[in-house]
Amino acid sequence: MFETLTPQAPDKIIRLMQMFRDDPRLGKIDLGVGVWRNAAGQTPVMAAVKDAERRIIETQESKSYIGLAGDVGFLSAMADLLLGDAAGAVRWAAVATPGGTAAVRQALELVRLARPEATVWISTPTWPNHPALIDTVGLQRRDYRYYDAKTGGVDRAGMLADLAQAAPGDVVLLHGCCHNPTGADLTPADWEDIASLLAERGAVPFIDMAYQGFGAGLEGDAAGLRLIAARLPEVLIAASCSKNFGLYRERAGLVMALCPDDGICDTLQGTLAWLNRQNFAFPPDHGARVVTTILTDADLRANWRQELGSMRQSMMRNRAALTQALRDATGSDRFGFLAGHQGMFSLIGLDEPTVARLRTEHGIYLIDDGRMNIAGLTDSTIPVVAEAVAASI
Repeated sequence: MFETLTPQAPDKIIRLMQMFRDDPRLGKIDLGVGVWRNAAGQTPVMAAVKDAERRIIETQESKSYIGLAGDVGFLSAMADLLLGDAAGAVRWAAVATPGGTAAVRQALELVRLARPEATVWISTPTWPNHPALIDTVGLQRRDYRYYDAKTGGVDRAGMLADLAQAAPGDVVLLHGCCHNPTGADLTPADWEDIASLLAERGAVPFIDMAYQGFGAGLEGDAAGLRLIAARLPEVLIAASCSKNFGLYRERAGLVMALCPDDGICDTLQGTLAWLNRQNFAFPPDHGARVVTTILTDADLRANWRQELGSMRQSMMRNRAALTQALRDATGSDRFGFLAGHQGMFSLIGLDEPTVARLRTEHGIYLIDDGRMNIAGLTDSTIPVVAEAVAASI
């Protein structure tokens, strides 16, 4: 049987991680894998997470199954985090998933069940797993213009023109904030126009919220999602707790669907639980319980928000410092657009041969398309990276 298998194309990020591990140079710099690092270059456990875990260990008396949908406390706490005041005003169904990737997968499985002929529209570019998951599920997909490489911003006119071709029942996948890989985010006016267009076309928005709190803050990053939730009757949401809670390996996420009436929501809730059963049965609980403990305790939540704010500020400082260092090293403002981006990532405008030179000659690791993890920089590596970029272009 197994002799019929053919090798799968290696994942670019996983391959880069292995290349970095195999590189014996002491001064190598990893700006590929999407993790936040502190000034020492470490990815520590957040203090609020440690406190929550201590409480869980001291009080938890069973590791028995919770339920196919996961803990209802987690689902409610995440609904509040994502939707704010709108959480109690809209109807929603939700289930916990093993991280944000599984949330995207389950949402796509739901689309396939509900409307298998639907086309899923994705931005150009987008997170590589988006098209891979759409193809694996067996849905059709189309690209819509998003990033303007000349300006380093959003191609607003191209995006709206492309999305105007969406058919009723199609799904439009949007990055809720901190667009991966570009770092170029939608403005409030963009969200308004997208909401109006999707309502007119009868298309369903699908918002991937992987970085809430890393861009404009918890509320600012959720503003687009909340606007969409208030304007459209059906919305799909995938959320991850990997980045904003630092729970990368714990795989805590959820998929949520906003629905127009109670009957549909009941069916949706049962269908989402059924999909969990078919794919992995009961979702993992530890990471989700950590999140719930933090979000439902006033002191822990305040401490977490403060620490998250510090992480966000460090990324903003990295952006400003890198932009200035590149300006000094190159004698130009070629990379000035980086300061206006948000979140962990930016496409810095380097072609694949230049990225390869950075890797082979300087031990600096980026994704081949030029995506840089801004959150992986430190005060000591920023000037090194800037000088290496200047020497490689």
